[in-house]
Amino acid sequence: MLLEQNKDLIELQALIDSHFEARRKEEEELVALKERIEKRRAERAEQQRIRAEKEKERQARLAEEKARREEEDAKRKAEDDLKKKKALSSMGATYSSYLAKADQKRGKKQTARETKKKVLAERRKPLNIDHLNEDKLRDKAKELWDWLYQLETEKYDFTEQIKRKKYEVFSAPWKDNPNGKWSPHPLLKHTLFILVYL
Repeated sequence: MLLEQNKDLIELQALIDSHFEARRKEEEELVALKERIEKRRAERAEQQRIRAEKEKERQARLAEEKARREEEDAKRKAEDDLKKKKALSSMGATYSSYLAKADQKRGKKQTARETKKKVLAERRKPLNIDHLNEDKLRDKAKELWDWLYQLETEKYDFTEQIKRKKYEVFSAPWKDNPNGKWSPHPLLKHTLFILVYL
């Protein structure tokens, strides 16, 4: 009986020792794992810091290049303006008056252009076709086609009317004069002026 108890005690001691050995190994693995995690975290932080420094340097380089380009552009523009002023002052007052007249003409053209844009903007209708389905799109296309056809018809009619009026104006003096010689009608110049601007 004592022998059996000794045997059980030895087995129990061996089980306890193996349990503590396994636990010690697990704790060592856990410590090693924590150390690896900390090492990775430190490496990642270092990489991010290096990346941030490189990005900062790149941004600073880009800003410096942009400032340099803007400065060069400003210098070039100032030099061009100076050259133009020198050229204009060397050409004299006649050329400057010519430039003033040209600016006035350009201003008139610009106002005519602006007027034309304004009129076209008033005439142009927004399509608003984003929400339409296929059938409504076809109807809209047909409506636009009919409108274009009407405009082209009116244009053709006006062109033919102008042609007829010009023919009547130019043939009227021949009809009025029985000798066959051309004699200008007193209203002919005025009528031609009107037809030219139709």
